[in-house]
Amino acid sequence: MDYEKDANLAITSSSFFRAPAADIMTLAVDLLNPSVEHEKRSHKLKRLVQSPDSYFMDVKCPGCLNISTVFSHAQTVVLCSSCGTVLCQPTGGRARLTEGSSFRRKHN
Repeated sequence: MDYEKDANLAITSSSFFRAPAADIMTLAVDLLNPSVEHEKRSHKLKRLVQSPDSYFMDVKCPGCLNISTVFSHAQTVVLCSSCGTVLCQPTGGRARLTEGSSFRRKHN
């Protein structure tokens, strides 16, 4: 007889925790199709597809017009291979290009 009471209690308690269908909430943001602005602002690991913020770029020396490949987050001073002028200096994050030098972001 005690077993029947326990079985009835288990049935009523499991139905107690079910949420009614009317309490379903919809999200204000579409998680599968985020906007481009949201993807740019979000952290590199919290994007829908993880991608780094760093890149390689071709930097043209203002003195000799020689092109050098530089990492965007370089942590050392990068010098031109032919004339020795400073192309970029490290900062806390991205490297700062010197004035007069132009760059092009490399793709793949």
